[in-house]
Amino acid sequence: MDDKMKIAVFHNLPSGGAKRALYGMVEYLTKSGHSVDAYVPSTANEDFMPLKDLVETVNIFKMNTSITGSLYSSLKYVPPIIKQISLRDLELKEKEIATIINDEDYNVVLCEQDQYTLSPFFLKYITKPTAYYCQQPTRDEAILKKLSEITKDQPNIFKRFLFNYADKKDLKIDKDNAGHARYILANSYFSRESILRGYGLNSYVSYLGIDTSIFKPLDIPREDFVLSVGTCTPTKGYDFIIKSLALIEAEKRPRFVIAANHSVPKWKNYIMELANELEVELEILDMVDDEKLLKLYNTARLVLYAPYLEPFGLVPLESMACGTPVVGVKEGGVRETVMHGKTGILVERDESLFAEAVKETMENRNKIEEMSDKAVNTVNKFWTLKHAGERIEWHLEHAMNLK
Repeated sequence: MDDKMKIAVFHNLPSGGAKRALYGMVEYLTKSGHSVDAYVPSTANEDFMPLKDLVETVNIFKMNTSITGSLYSSLKYVPPIIKQISLRDLELKEKEIATIINDEDYNVVLCEQDQYTLSPFFLKYITKPTAYYCQQPTRDEAILKKLSEITKDQPNIFKRFLFNYADKKDLKIDKDNAGHARYILANSYFSRESILRGYGLNSYVSYLGIDTSIFKPLDIPREDFVLSVGTCTPTKGYDFIIKSLALIEAEKRPRFVIAANHSVPKWKNYIMELANELEVELEILDMVDDEKLLKLYNTARLVLYAPYLEPFGLVPLESMACGTPVVGVKEGGVRETVMHGKTGILVERDESLFAEAVKETMENRNKIEEMSDKAVNTVNKFWTLKHAGERIEWHLEHAMNLK
């Protein structure tokens, strides 16, 4: 577009994929000549991929927990003992931020999610044209609830009641806040359908992209291991991968490496014990930086991807950008990024089928090379930060002109 926008960005994200995606969007917008300011509560993670490196100003609002806010939260929202924060004080702080933005001459607002409530309170108070990027829609699926219980200590009756009460309140807060959004963006059609099911609201798909100046082929020798990337928690499906690999004959079974930005100790110990029991060679690397991750992507034979109902997932794209085919479970957003038989292999969540796919792909080096070339070309044609930036730019302009 020829006219440059003045954009306010709001987020309360932790480190991780959503913040990385936001950083990429903002980088494109600023390089395209748009004026961008960021507004965040102090609970937002601005150490990981800090927006101050990109925008004109980052306005940080100090979050304090008050006695009245704690009492109010305990009665109406979720007790601070569960959230480690007063949601009432968070709401008032986000109201303050929205009020300031409303009084400024911004053309449009890009609103991201909140690590405590998913859909932020901010949406209730912002009156400027706003595009709400709903990276992770409300996730009330039974399988995710079941998995989340695995790493929790068994609570007593009172704690169990308290946690169930908090879960119901969380869902209500998320849905209530989302209901104030007039223009919602989703990262995949799978997420769009989740938004429709969970909130009863329409949304538009604006696919993410990855930084191909970081994730790229290095033309270095491959090694005999397979790789998974992501937080070491039950929802990532690492136990499924280990059980699948155990079905491959020992002499052909590849070493399994997990590159994690964070690990839940209880779950990490469990999957290490499981791998040892099933004679799968496993290595878990914590806090892997981009340089090390790039090398891992480029030296792995395959990247294995088996999270439960992942809304989008940047990992398959990062892998494909490095020329490493993906073997994944045909579930969630991965169905929209990996082209079956061309840039990777997608199978049902069945350990024997997954094992067979890994084994056959590993043995077919010519096929790996074909998929590798196709994967790099596919990313460069559609999944770069530039492509994602053009998409978000179009939606911001559309939200700005929405009547």
